[in-house]
Amino acid sequence: MSEAYRFGIEEEFFVVDAATYAVQRRMPGGFFDELKARLGTSVTVELLQAQLEMSTPPDTGMASARDHLRTLRGIAAEVAGGHGLAVIAAGTHPTAAWNGARSTPTARYEGVMADLQMIGERNMLCGLHIHVELPDPDMRVDVMRRLVPYVPHFVALSTSSPFWGSKRTGLMGYRLAAYNEVPRTGLPEMFEDNAAYERYLDAMISARAIADSSYLWWAVRPSRKLPTLEMRAPDSCTRVEDAVAIAALYRALVRFLVRHPHHNADVGAVDRAIADENKWRAQRYGVHGSFVDLAQRRAISVRDAVDGLIHVVAQDAEALDCLDPLLHVRTIAEAGTSADVQIAVFQEAQHRTGNRGEALKAVQAWLATTTMQ
Repeated sequence: MSEAYRFGIEEEFFVVDAATYAVQRRMPGGFFDELKARLGTSVTVELLQAQLEMSTPPDTGMASARDHLRTLRGIAAEVAGGHGLAVIAAGTHPTAAWNGARSTPTARYEGVMADLQMIGERNMLCGLHIHVELPDPDMRVDVMRRLVPYVPHFVALSTSSPFWGSKRTGLMGYRLAAYNEVPRTGLPEMFEDNAAYERYLDAMISARAIADSSYLWWAVRPSRKLPTLEMRAPDSCTRVEDAVAIAALYRALVRFLVRHPHHNADVGAVDRAIADENKWRAQRYGVHGSFVDLAQRRAISVRDAVDGLIHVVAQDAEALDCLDPLLHVRTIAEAGTSADVQIAVFQEAQHRTGNRGEALKAVQAWLATTTMQ
């Protein structure tokens, strides 16, 4: 078992017109080629042409990961600007309409679209994915199961999708509500060990329901290509500091669960059901809501839940030299997420101009500017 707990961060972005902030449905010629020439394997296409993904290399330092994210965003902005484009980090684009979305013409994505049909077209969504190295497959599945009750914390801290189709959704994080239309999403199944997970996977592949484990899109999953456990629940974070803090929290939590194999060892169907309810509450209210606490049989505020999780993993965060960036999650819980700012910008602009369209454009401008700060 590696003691380094190396990690990597993957961020998904919307590609938009630099002047109007409207989502770019078809990539202009040369844009991605130029980006690929500058960033190499750090940039990849996504299911829809309106999106792209950028990833940091495996790392052990939060400061260097932060620098990588800033560099990647900066180069993307520079290349995009040369094509009259910009990039936005958010779980949903405030005004994008999903109908008419164009898929990326690759064999994998054409197969996905053929399978998902309209649901694939509605996947106008961007997430934050965090990999933490766990070379032992048995350990990956065990930690995945025991981590399920904490998934709502990551959802609440990352909410950046309060708008959908030019409308206030009433949710702080609408992305997962839309994403849950896709099969094999949501919380992972509670496999008792890696052998059970492999039996499930073998049956699915043998029946040609899926080609491989990369078609399991759970909120947290063992990676197919990498020796990692991948957190996929968070929205794409508009602010780099938020993404780094959430990655630090996840990394420290994984180390804690490895060091304490009895923690959540008896997690089962009831715990998963409570976690699913808390995930919904995180989507609906973000950091302003409360979670059902199964052990105490009462509601606790998200802020208290986040503080409790910080206390649990503090020693591991110190050992990984990531406590300082991790503590930023407390600031998020107290001051709000990207979704809070988006709503505040919208309300202020609508009050000032009396124009809903102008208010939405103000949100998009804030997203574009803050993504590149």
